[in-house]
Amino acid sequence: MASTPGVPVTPGATDTLGAPEDTSAEISTSAVRAARDLRVVFSRLRRRLREVADHSQDLTPSQVSALTLIDKGGAASASALAATEGVRPQSMAATLAALDQRGLIQRSPDPEDGRRQLVTLTGAGRERAEGNRQARAEWLTQAFQERYTEQERATIAEAMALLERLAQP
Repeated sequence: MASTPGVPVTPGATDTLGAPEDTSAEISTSAVRAARDLRVVFSRLRRRLREVADHSQDLTPSQVSALTLIDKGGAASASALAATEGVRPQSMAATLAALDQRGLIQRSPDPEDGRRQLVTLTGAGRERAEGNRQARAEWLTQAFQERYTEQERATIAEAMALLERLAQP
């Protein structure tokens, strides 16, 4: 729930991400603007990185995301992947079926619960995930080199250190 700058936030209110809003003070115009601008920029950057990650465009954004998630997190059940991605289990099942068809994942029985299957990457899946990661890193590094001066890159590094506080509990 966005608040009007300079107006106290309603007790018990939540922001657009569902987090409790600070009810102890008025919200400044600059805080509202910074929060909005940060969400917009990060969303655009995330979309751009997804485009770069699978430059061949033969995987959907959902498939690239699932591939990356499995690569980072290791073996997982389809329901755990769905919960992490915030999608319905049926949607994740369709995504995994497409990855399976391309030979990028494999399924094996869960040693703790034989009724469940765990999904892992195949060799080709690991190569694809690594290629995606490398493509994103190379694109971002090159974009920083080409689009920003040394002083601007230093400013961005300082801003990132400040933004890191947002990720802290």
